Amino acid sequence: MHVFLTGASGFIGSRILTELLNAGHQVTGLARSDSSAGAIRLAGAEVWRGTLEEPASFTGAVERADAVIHTAFDHDFHHFVESCEKDRRVIQAMGEVLKGSARPLLITSGTGMGNDGPMQPAESEQRLHDHANPRIATEREANALLAADVNVRLVCLPQVHDTTRQGLITWYIQHALEKGAVACIGDGDNRWSAAHVSDVARLYRLVLEQGEGGHRYHAVAEEEVLMREIAQTVAGKLNLPQVSLSAGEAQAHFGWFAIFAGMSLRSSSVWTRRQLNWQPVGPGLLEDLRAMDYQNVFARP
Repeated sequence: MHVFLTGASGFIGSRILTELLNAGHQVTGLARSDSSAGAIRLAGAEVWRGTLEEPASFTGAVERADAVIHTAFDHDFHHFVESCEKDRRVIQAMGEVLKGSARPLLITSGTGMGNDGPMQPAESEQRLHDHANPRIATEREANALLAADVNVRLVCLPQVHDTTRQGLITWYIQHALEKGAVACIGDGDNRWSAAHVSDVARLYRLVLEQGEGGHRYHAVAEEEVLMREIAQTVAGKLNLPQVSLSAGEAQAHFGWFAIFAGMSLRSSSVWTRRQLNWQPVGPGLLEDLRAMDYQNVFARP
């Protein structure tokens, strides 16, 4: 299968690229820079130059592909609403090209889009269409394309990690370095789901090969990791104090990260595992946090 992949040189996309090539697929990767193009070619894939800001720059690649996997996202959390709206426009442009065909369009969302409170984990098929998280724009566009008979499949991500990056926890660690303390809100009883990046890459391939349009697949290996345990691990590795904040103190300490710091972002992959026979085998989140070389990854300010 010839797959057009956005984010092909990124943290997750580069692993998906390798996973697809090893499975015998042909891949064309979107590149906005010479360095990205070089990395994609080095991996053994074709390059298509373009940018998310100009959807017309890559619709030609969508037209010639048998399937599209969209993982690129502008992780500028200071302008998160704008980033989510840009993602919606990109998905809309891809969907317009794929209308009238059965070619799959795999897009990326977050598992938290299905969470209706701290007591229960988000389920694969559960979605709140009025969710407060701006990333809901991606979900709404997916629903619009499904209504137009586009073969849309969603891969929903928790905190995706290895020993260099850990999703939102990467920013959490950077905040700790800036503030000189590792903070939790209250007792840190909120819980986050996680998965190793190699397991996530394999799931994208399985969704491509075996998935069905209209379904949402949760890339969750660990359903609930306590924020308190994350903080304890990070504090020990950085040799920083661990502190407890009230909800009222969170904004001043965390800035934009405050909206996430106290959330429970639990999610379940029971349905996903059953449908695709996906069995995560990679290291756990805390294991990767303990193994990370903090001195080289995060330079102290």
